[in-house]
Amino acid sequence: MARSKVTIVGAGNVGATCAHWIAGKELADVVLVDIVEGMASGKALDLGQAGPVMHFDIALSGSVDYDATAESDLVVITAGVPRRKDPVTGDYPSRDDLVRTNQGIVGEVTRRVAQLSPDAILLVVSNPLDAMCHVVLEESGFPSQRVVGQAGALDTARYKAFIAQELGVSVRDVHGMVLGGHGDTMVPLPRHTSVAGIPVRELMDEETLQAIIERTRQGGGEIVGLLGYSGFYAPSAGTVEMVEAILRDRKRVIPSAVLLNGEYGIEGLYVGVPAVLGAGGVERIIEMQLNDEERAMLEHSAAAVRSVVDVLGY
Repeated sequence: MARSKVTIVGAGNVGATCAHWIAGKELADVVLVDIVEGMASGKALDLGQAGPVMHFDIALSGSVDYDATAESDLVVITAGVPRRKDPVTGDYPSRDDLVRTNQGIVGEVTRRVAQLSPDAILLVVSNPLDAMCHVVLEESGFPSQRVVGQAGALDTARYKAFIAQELGVSVRDVHGMVLGGHGDTMVPLPRHTSVAGIPVRELMDEETLQAIIERTRQGGGEIVGLLGYSGFYAPSAGTVEMVEAILRDRKRVIPSAVLLNGEYGIEGLYVGVPAVLGAGGVERIIEMQLNDEERAMLEHSAAAVRSVVDVLGY
């Protein structure tokens, strides 16, 4: 049986670390693509030389040429520019300028990979995530089941990690999820959070829990403040969790950015909600029973996403 093939567009920190996790799990052969000459080839070569030591046995290659990506089963798109301060003026680009810049980059990437791998599932990691999912959907012409974004997997991982640290318990025993857009407008669900089946509110006071929720919201910024650039281990791990669910047809329930068509009262918008991921991509959207507060937070998050998507002009 032939191995699956995964293309990762963008060989920066997130893309290269995705390749690292995929190789370690022997999920698929990997092709890294990057516009910087030698970047993808060098990282693929370096990672491949770890195979004899770490005992993974897959094919790894890197290229600036998209022809190498042909017939991929899954494509991870990490391409795009971050929101960086102008070194001369000290100003940040406007949100609209950043969205339009990444719309151009992600749109071009999508057209190339969709032409060469017409049956692939496209997993979007580029920011602003929810808006870039719309770009990939529009430019690929693929059904929405084969265009999915990584957002909730990362926020949920941060949320669980902070709870485990606070309580001094294994992360394996913490269960819960985060919905909505990535970052400030995320929707935490403490009612559905537990430790080995014990409701989290029985294990910590409300003030501590709310502090954890706020830290999760600011999780990316906390890392930028320490490193000077965005985190990449956890974002890559969240992405590869989704890759594994799809390639191995796990039917995992993972909070993912998916296109809603009436679910949760939201129409035609990519929003983070629990979805069943398997060989068909997004195989089912799970509609949870939210209380009034949770629903209001999700609607607020969706409104924030829509304001960014409106910039795209689709």
